[in-house]
Amino acid sequence: WEERQKTRQLEMEAVSKALEVLSGDDAHDLFTRTFNPALLQVSSGSDDKRVAASKVLFAVASKFHNPRLSALAYQVKLDAFTRVKKAIDDMIEQLLKEKDDEIKHKDFCNDEFNTNQLQTEKKDRQKRDLTAMMEDLEMTIKSLTEAIDTLKAEISEMQVQLKRAGEDRELQNKEFQTTVADQRETQKLLKAALSFLKDFYAKKEALLQQKQEPVGPPPPSGFETYKNNAASGGVMQLIEQIVADAKSMEAEAIKAEEDSQKAYEDFVKDTNASIEAKSKDIVEKSQARAKAEGALVQTKEELEATLLELEQLSNYNAQLHQSCDFVLKNFDLRQTARDEEVEALRQAKAILSGAKFEEFLQKA
Repeated sequence: WEERQKTRQLEMEAVSKALEVLSGDDAHDLFTRTFNPALLQVSSGSDDKRVAASKVLFAVASKFHNPRLSALAYQVKLDAFTRVKKAIDDMIEQLLKEKDDEIKHKDFCNDEFNTNQLQTEKKDRQKRDLTAMMEDLEMTIKSLTEAIDTLKAEISEMQVQLKRAGEDRELQNKEFQTTVADQRETQKLLKAALSFLKDFYAKKEALLQQKQEPVGPPPPSGFETYKNNAASGGVMQLIEQIVADAKSMEAEAIKAEEDSQKAYEDFVKDTNASIEAKSKDIVEKSQARAKAEGALVQTKEELEATLLELEQLSNYNAQLHQSCDFVLKNFDLRQTARDEEVEALRQAKAILSGAKFEEFLQKA
C-alpha cells in the first residue's frame, strides 16, 4: 500500500509537470502546425462536445488536483471519440477499483487496530500478573532460604549443646565416682578405727570387772584407781556419727547422679527429637524452595516471551499507523472525491455521446 501511494504520488507529479508543458500556448501552436489538419478536422458540433466534456473534466481535476483527469481532459480535445470513451471507461473502472480497495483497506485497518489493541491489553495484563508472580516467588524463595539457614543454625547449636552436655555429664560422673569412692573409703577407715576402739575399751572393761587385788605395793599417793576414760564414749559416738554422715552423703551423691543421668538422657532424647523435626522441616522447605525456583525460571521465561510479544505488537502498531493513518484520516474526503471524479467522467462520456452540456450545468 505504501509503495502504491508513493508511485501514485510520483505519477501525479510527473503528469502535472507534463501538463504544464503540453498546456502552454507554444505547445498548442506547435501541435496545430505539426499534426495533419485533415486528421484533426472535425465538425463544429464535435468541437463543442469536446470542449464541454473537457470543461467538466478540467473542473473536477482542478478541484481535487487530479493530474490523471487533467491529462484526460486534454486528451478529449485531441483524440478520437472512440479512444476517449475507452480511456474514460478505463479510468472509471480504475477509480472504482481504487475506491473498493480503499474501503477494504480501511476495514482492514480498523480490524487490525482493534485486534492489536485487544492483544496489547491482554499482554499488558499478563505482564503485570507475571511480574507480580515473579516478585511473590522471589519473596517466597528468600523467606524459605532464611528459614532453612535459621534451622541449620539451630541444629548446629543443638549439636554443640549435645556435645557440651555429654562432656559435662562425663565430668559429673567422674566427680560422682570420686565422691562415692572417698565416702566409702572414709567409712571404711572410720569403721576400722571404731572397731579398734571398741575392742580396746571392751577388753579394759572386762579386766575391771575381774575385781582382782592389785599386785605389788599400793600405788603412791595421788594415783587414782584406773577406770575407762569418760571421753571415750563421746569419741566413738562422734566416729559413728561421721560414718552415718558419710553413708548419707554417699546416698545423696548416688541419688544426684541418678537424677543428673536421667536429666541428661531426657535432654539428649528431646534434643535429638528436635533435631530430627528441624531436619525434616529443612527437607520440606528445600523441596518447596526448589519448586518455587523452578516456577520462577518458568515465569521469567513467560515474562520474556510476553515482553517480546508486546514489542512485536508495538512495532506492528507503528506499521499500521504508517499504512493506515492517512487513509483513515482522509477516507471520507477521498471517497467523495472519487465519487465526483467518476461522476464527472460519466458526464464527459455522456456529453461526447450526445448529451447537452447545459443539462449538467442545471443539475449542478
